[in-house]
Amino acid sequence: MIRILRKAHTYLYLGAVLLFFIPFYPFLYFFTQNPNKYFNQIVFCRKWISLLSTGIVGIRFHVEYEEEEVDWSKPYIICPNHTSILDITALTFLCPQPFSFMGKVELLENPVTAVFFKSIDITVDRKSKISAFKAFKKADERLKEGKSIVIFPEGKIDDEYPPRLHEFKSGSFRLAIDNKIQILPVVIKDAWRILWDGGMTYGSRPGVVHIKVSKPIDTEKLTPLQLDELQHVVFEKMQQHWLESNDV
Repeated sequence: MIRILRKAHTYLYLGAVLLFFIPFYPFLYFFTQNPNKYFNQIVFCRKWISLLSTGIVGIRFHVEYEEEEVDWSKPYIICPNHTSILDITALTFLCPQPFSFMGKVELLENPVTAVFFKSIDITVDRKSKISAFKAFKKADERLKEGKSIVIFPEGKIDDEYPPRLHEFKSGSFRLAIDNKIQILPVVIKDAWRILWDGGMTYGSRPGVVHIKVSKPIDTEKLTPLQLDELQHVVFEKMQQHWLESNDV
């Protein structure tokens, strides 16, 4: 019975996404004709489609900062863990400034996410070196424009359940060092307990997603030779916060 209720909640959530996407679509259609000009407006639409969809089904978000609130007046490479499609909404809730997600090319197949990945977000086919090069070149351009980039360093939601923090890819750290941009480690602690992956296996339920934001890590004095060291520091910091609330 519980499994049936959780599955019903997932379909209710997905229906809510579509419900709120439809009235926003005419505006998005207009804005996406010129995404550079209307970048902020597209971000605004994405944020409220996401938050209204989760809010109506009883999913909330709570942010905790490791030391002090982040200075959102400057760009970051935001590195969150990835266990749930709710992670997207968690990041839109957290970040008040315009930013781009970097995500897998398969997201272009979803009619909702495709609107954003064809305009303000960045797709990458990790099987293609050319695609990866173009994606990171575009990310580099966005950073120079003063926009933050969200890159999930694990690269995907893994099939393992219960989830754990998996080995990081190096791209986000190379991008940070090359641009002398601070890395902002973010641990989305328990989204997987509310809705793991896409929700089709275990369903979902109402609840609070807790987000832990670490102190930004400076890369100003780092060289490419220190990439592995930076990657290790970020992993250990995120692993520490992950284990605090996930004894799995």
